This record gives sequence, structure tokens and C-alpha cells, in this order.
Amino acid sequence: MTGTRQQHKPLSEGVVFHAHDITKTYQMGEVQVHALRGVDLDLYQGEFTVLLGASGSGKSTLLNILGGLDTPTDGHVLYGDRDLTSANESELTQYRRHHVGFVFQFYNLIPSLTARENIAVVTEIVNSPMQTEQALQLVGLSDRMDHFPAQLSGGEQQRVAIARAIAKNPDVLLCDEPTGALDSKTGIVVLEALQRINKELGTTTVVITHNADIARMADRVIHLTDGRISEMHINEKKLAPHELSW
Repeated sequence: MTGTRQQHKPLSEGVVFHAHDITKTYQMGEVQVHALRGVDLDLYQGEFTVLLGASGSGKSTLLNILGGLDTPTDGHVLYGDRDLTSANESELTQYRRHHVGFVFQFYNLIPSLTARENIAVVTEIVNSPMQTEQALQLVGLSDRMDHFPAQLSGGEQQRVAIARAIAKNPDVLLCDEPTGALDSKTGIVVLEALQRINKELGTTTVVITHNADIARMADRVIHLTDGRISEMHINEKKLAPHELSW
């Protein structure tokens, strides 16, 4: 880690993440790739935020840093009063386990386990898990809990993955292209599940996508271009997922 460690002021009320001057540089052979170029960002409690940008804009890198899956080359990230950039690997593991739920484009379900059992894999390693049945009910799959992944559609598998992410009662839900492998009709069902969780549980939710239509359901939209935030705006009138089309 380069740069001088700063003394951090207490976060403003309601701020969950405070990222300051985040840079990320990868060395690919003799070439340096600048994935993030000085990102400043606050994310707020209970907010549904969409990070919008083309492939290579830096949005996945930023999400991975917020989730403790990666560390910045420079700058700092605060989660509450915790400086993630000075945390060791053990501390980051505990942070990911107890505070963050992840949803990825591909579902990463264990084929030999039922939907219920896939969720139990997570609930058995956290302190205050949600009941498996409640998590599946929140995503509209109460009647599919004893089915195996091969017996579920792509959209149903993604909803099981969402239920698995929220079953550990995370403060933050980070979603990387959660509808990227789905058709629009199925994607809308998945987005409805994410919206329901955000509203009913108050989970701070960040969704990254290249699909500008999905941004219309967010509280706030943050555009990334070439590793920088190029635009940020609040949706004065949010659309419901079923009003979206792409």
C-alpha cells in the first residue's frame, strides 16, 4: 500500500461507506492497467445504488474493494469507523462473513445440495442468521426450497443465490451484474427480489450493471468511465422493476 495514512474524521450520520481517492493499478506483464483513478464516494444506509458503466470502466473493481475482496493501490475506504485499507486478511474475512452479502452474475450454487441446503452452508458460519425459510420466502421461492439447482431455472437459481446472500443478515448487499445472464422477463423478477429486500430489511444495496434501464429503479445512479466517476444523480421518480424494459 502506498501513500501516507491519514487521520479520519468520524463519518456523517447515515454514511455506510466512505471511499477517498481510491486508485487501483494492476501490473499485466510490462503494462500497467489503471482500473480506478481517484474515486471519491459515499454510500448511505438503506440506499439502493446502481453503479453504471461499460465493461472496463472500473465498477467491478470498486465493488470488490468495497466488499473486502480486493484492496486499493492507494486511498482509503471506511466502512463505518473501520478502515478496510489497513485491515489484514483475517479481519477482511470476518468483515465479509458478517457484514456483506455478495450476488454475482453466475450463481455459484453447489449442484449436489438443495436450495435450502445451499443457504444453510452460509447460515452455519455467521452469528445471527435469518431462518432459511424466511430468506427463500423473501425471494418468492418457498415452494422450491427442496429442489436442486438443476431443477431450477436460471432466474430461480439467481434468487436462491440472493437468498443465500441475505440469509446471514448482512448490512450491505453487493451485486455484480445480477441479471447479466438472464433474459429481461426473468431479470425483472430478480430485480423485484432485490428491491423487496432493500425495502423490507433496509439493506444497503449496490448493483453494478452496464444496463442503463436498470438504473431507473435506483435511489442514486453513479456513472463510471475509465476508472473515474463521471456523473452522479438522484432519481426523483424511481421506476418499479416491472416498468423497466431492455
